[in-house]
Amino acid sequence: MTTTNTTTHTLFRAEGFSCPSCVGKIEKHVGKLKGVENVKVHFATARVEVDHDESKTTVDDIVAAIAKAGYTAAPSAF
Repeated sequence: MTTTNTTTHTLFRAEGFSCPSCVGKIEKHVGKLKGVENVKVHFATARVEVDHDESKTTVDDIVAAIAKAGYTAAPSAF
């Protein structure tokens, strides 16, 4: 049996940040998703970087998790 690395690095722009504690809230919600390997929230730029397995967690799943944390987000090219 062979396994392939299907990890994707996706960037998101998030809105609604008011304090640095927002970072932990988003990282906690997104980090709970199956297939998410790494979450990094950049408070100053309102960017969220996620390394995830697309076969387990889609971009829509991540946007929904960020929404559940109380923020809006959308995929970003930069």
